[in-house]
Amino acid sequence: MNILGIETSCDETSVGVVDGDGRVKSNVIATQIDIHARYGGIVPEVASRQHVLDIRPVCEQAVTEAGIDWGDIDAVAATHGPGLAGSLIVGLNFAKGLSAALGVPLVGVNHMDGHVYGAWARPPEDDDGDHGLQPFQERVGEQPIMCLVVSGGHTELVLLEEHGVFRLLGETRDDAAGEAFDKAARVLGLRYPGGPEIQRVAEGAPTDVEPLPRAWMRGTDEFSFSGLKTAVLNRARKLGIYPPVENPASPADPQIIAALARAFQDSVVDVLVTKTIGAAKRENCSGIVLVGGVAANGPLRETLVAKSPLPVAIPPFKLCTDNGAMIAMSGLVNYRNGRRDDWDLDVIPNLRIGTSRLSLN
Repeated sequence: MNILGIETSCDETSVGVVDGDGRVKSNVIATQIDIHARYGGIVPEVASRQHVLDIRPVCEQAVTEAGIDWGDIDAVAATHGPGLAGSLIVGLNFAKGLSAALGVPLVGVNHMDGHVYGAWARPPEDDDGDHGLQPFQERVGEQPIMCLVVSGGHTELVLLEEHGVFRLLGETRDDAAGEAFDKAARVLGLRYPGGPEIQRVAEGAPTDVEPLPRAWMRGTDEFSFSGLKTAVLNRARKLGIYPPVENPASPADPQIIAALARAFQDSVVDVLVTKTIGAAKRENCSGIVLVGGVAANGPLRETLVAKSPLPVAIPPFKLCTDNGAMIAMSGLVNYRNGRRDDWDLDVIPNLRIGTSRLSLN
C-alpha cells in the first residue's frame, strides 16, 4: 500500500509517500522562506501563487524518489484545513484532480491531526522490520498520550484518548509560540523565520541572563505569549536596540541581543514544558508527544526530555515542520478507518483538531 500526502496549508509545498507500515518512502518540500523573508512574514496571496508553480514538480519528484509508479498509489490524502484559504485550495484541488486521474480514493486530512501522526511516521533510516505503528507506541506506551502541538499558527495541548480520538485541553489565547518567536526576532533585528534565528543567537548568551516574565494562565491548560512579546519590546527599547537603525554608526552589542533572545526563549520553553508535564500527570498519560514546527527548537526538545517523568517522543527535525509525509501518515490512519471523501470536500481555514473521529483497525 502507498499513500500520497499533499500539504499546502501555509508556505511549504510538500508531497510525501508512506507505505502501509508508515515508512516514509519520500518527502519532498519546496520552501518559500526566502520569498517571504523580505516581508518579515507570510503574504497569503504570494504563498498561494507559489504553490501553483510548485505543486506539480514537487508531486512528480515525490513519486520518483519513492521508487513507485503512479499506478502504485492507493489513495491521495490532502490537507483541507486549518490554514490559509488560498494555499489550501491549491493542494486540495490538485489532490482531487490526481485522485480522479488515478481512480483512487481522496482522503481529507486535518493539518493538526497530521502533525500528531507525523510522530508515527517512520523515516527511511528506521528500517527495522514490518512493525507498523508499534515502534513509536513502545516508546510512549498505551493511550492516553499528551500531545503538545506548537507551530507558527498553533499552540495546543491535545489529549490523544485513542487513535484518532482527540480532545483539545487548551490553546493559546493570543499569539502562537512560533508567531511570538517571529515577532520577537523582528524586534531584535533578526531574520525571518524567527525561531531558528533566536535559537542561534541565544547560544552565545550567558546562562544567567535577566529573566523575562512567564504567563502561566494558572488553573487552565491555555497559553498566552502576547505579554511576553510586549516585555521583549519594552526591554529592547530600554536597551536602545529597538527600533533598529539602518546602517548605524555603532551597531547594537551582539551580547545584549543574545541575552534578550536567550531570556525570551527560556520563558517560552519553561511555560510549554511545565504546563505540558503538569497536564500529562493530571490526565494519567502514558507518554508525551511534541510536534509542530517549534518542536524543532533544540532547547525545547532537550528540556522536555530532561524534565519529563514520562517517555517523550519527538519526530526528527525534517518531520517537525509542515511536510507531506505527516499528511500521508494521517491519511493512512483515515484510510484504514474507511474514510473516503467526495469531490465536494472543501477547505476549512479554521478547522479544529479532533474534528474527525478515527480508530485503527
